Amino acid sequence: MNWSGEFVRLDKAIHDRPSFDCGEVKLNEFIRKHAARHMEAGINTTMVLPASEVLLNGKYPICAFYAIAPGSIERESLPKSHKGKLPRYPIPVFIIVQMAVHSNCQKQGLGKITLVSALKYLRDLNEHMRAYAVIVDCLNESVEGFYAQYGFEALFRAQGRSRMFLPMKTVSMLF
Repeated sequence: MNWSGEFVRLDKAIHDRPSFDCGEVKLNEFIRKHAARHMEAGINTTMVLPASEVLLNGKYPICAFYAIAPGSIERESLPKSHKGKLPRYPIPVFIIVQMAVHSNCQKQGLGKITLVSALKYLRDLNEHMRAYAVIVDCLNESVEGFYAQYGFEALFRAQGRSRMFLPMKTVSMLF
């Protein structure tokens, strides 16, 4: 499956959500059942990378997606080296709520492309609505390793999952 040139907002009228399969049930369920409803409710924004070819149903399959939302974390959850002069009330952050690549597009560098697209989007958003960091919740060690290679640091681990962060200052320096 070949992908188009850019990520766009999910539009259930033109993007084929049911055909998305990344091999992870929770991520498949999110894009198929929850992403559009969450956008309508104002919970998050989901960006998709459509395929370049349309399906027989007239819709474009989704090659990759990410969903982002605002959030906050407690100052105490940050490593000591990052607490600095931060206030003692909740710190605003951006959260990459979900991110996945279709199984047919994996092992082609699309995970990195998707992450870079999400970080650029958040960097631009940060010009208008400031946040301290980007947060990701990792489903497993493999996902944690993926984010770690791009500079994300661990915040905590619990029940086989981990939460990681990347300061917005670092994101700004990347581009």
